[in-house]
This record gives sequence, C-alpha cells and structure tokens, in this order.
Amino acid sequence: MQQDGAPAHFTLDVREFLNRTYPGRWIGRGGPVEWPARSPDLTYLNYYFWGHVKSLFYETPVDDPEQLLARILAASDVVHETPGVFEGVRQSFVHRCNACIECGGCHFEHLL
Repeated sequence: MQQDGAPAHFTLDVREFLNRTYPGRWIGRGGPVEWPARSPDLTYLNYYFWGHVKSLFYETPVDDPEQLLARILAASDVVHETPGVFEGVRQSFVHRCNACIECGGCHFEHLL
C-alpha cells in the first residue's frame, strides 16, 4: 500500500539492501533507476477504489462523521460483494502498467 505524499525510503540501509537484493534493478531516489518526477500512480486504491467508493457514499449529502464512516463501510461492502470486480481491477492494472511502459514512465492517462 502506498500513502499519498509519503516520501520514498532513502536511508543508506534501505539503499544498500536494495542494491544487494536487486542489483541495478530497483527504482528510487538515489537508485540505479531514478523515480521519475510526478510519476503516475498505479495503485488500485487511487485509480479505482476511492473514486468508486466516493461515488457510492456521496450520492446524498453527509451530515456527520459517524454517518460518513458508516457510508464508507457500506460502500466498501458493495465493492467487495460485486462479482468480478477484482478481476476487472487486475486487468486494468496490467493495462495501466503497459501504458506506463509505453510512455517511458511519463503520464499515460491519454492512452487509457
């Protein structure tokens, strides 16, 4: 899982581990392959889940935090119970990865 705005790990210990485990093949700040600035986010939470859940729980105005939490949980259950939803997400992820590769790691939304 990736947190919005969280910086990549950059400590020497982490970089040494990555160099030993994935020599010349890891992507990151200070690594053999630099992480592109403003690289597209490929996590399904960003490109699918939160947008879909928001569309479900904001159908009507929310009056208080407890109601918001209840709606988020209910919308999450709807997503979980939708047949085939995760297969569609997996297929979309592969499509997005291929589009990202095709654009050399740049913005690729225009290819979707």
